[in-house]
Amino acid sequence: MHYLLPVIAVLIWAINTIVSKLAVGVIDPAAISFFRWLLAGVLLALVFGRSAWRQRAAITPHVGKLFVLGMLGMVMYQCLAYTAAQTTTATNMGILASLMPLLAVILSVLLLGETATVGGVFGSLVSLLGLGYLLSHGDPAALLRHGMGVGDGLMLLGCLSYAAYGVLMKRWKIALNNWHSLLVQVWCAVPVLFLYYLSHSAPPVTSAGLPLVLFAGIPASVIAPWLWMHGLGKLGPSRATTLMNLLPVFTVLIALLFLGETLHSYDVIGGSVTLLGVLMVQSLKRPLRRAA
Repeated sequence: MHYLLPVIAVLIWAINTIVSKLAVGVIDPAAISFFRWLLAGVLLALVFGRSAWRQRAAITPHVGKLFVLGMLGMVMYQCLAYTAAQTTTATNMGILASLMPLLAVILSVLLLGETATVGGVFGSLVSLLGLGYLLSHGDPAALLRHGMGVGDGLMLLGCLSYAAYGVLMKRWKIALNNWHSLLVQVWCAVPVLFLYYLSHSAPPVTSAGLPLVLFAGIPASVIAPWLWMHGLGKLGPSRATTLMNLLPVFTVLIALLFLGETLHSYDVIGGSVTLLGVLMVQSLKRPLRRAA
């Protein structure tokens, strides 16, 4: 049971990647970004608003940091991901999302001065090889000649912003209830997303787009985090984080079944090598200096 809840959370997030693709041509990326977090913010406020208000003296000193986290996790990542979905596949989005733990390790070494590990160095190289093979459709030379696709590049930037979110969460260790922290982050993000929505002159949400907003705003933004945090408390960060490796697997399977996407050999090879690199990062923890 301890594993089941976080696995369900990962499944919900995988489905949300599919929702990003289903939103193409149905609802503007700026609209789904704004209404998703507005809905989540209202629900969180209804449940946790009173207790957060009682803790306002403890919350206020951290508002600046929570604002930064909201910009990285709710504004940059979500807007980039929804925009990326316009021009890349759900399969690629799922595989690129699996790079977040690796990117977090790299940022921790570069920005926080953490010691590089054997897995961090060699796993990064392996993942880059796999990613190059995937994004070049099996022809790495073409990637050097033409660069990566716009959608893939945007998704990679989004993953980098979310990796930075994780690194800062770890660095700052904000001593707040997780739900109060999430509530404030969301309400820091909502006004910015509203301005982004207005700047796009996006058309109104239609009946076809409403179910997508509801899924993104409730299961993906409220239910999945609860399941994940519950599992994190029972399993510990290391074992729970490993379950995130199921995200690309779930995403690819759902994309094949419900979006009719085709799984090519370069998807299998590139995705597998990329995931192998991520597993190396997570499992080979010996400091590089000792290995020398």
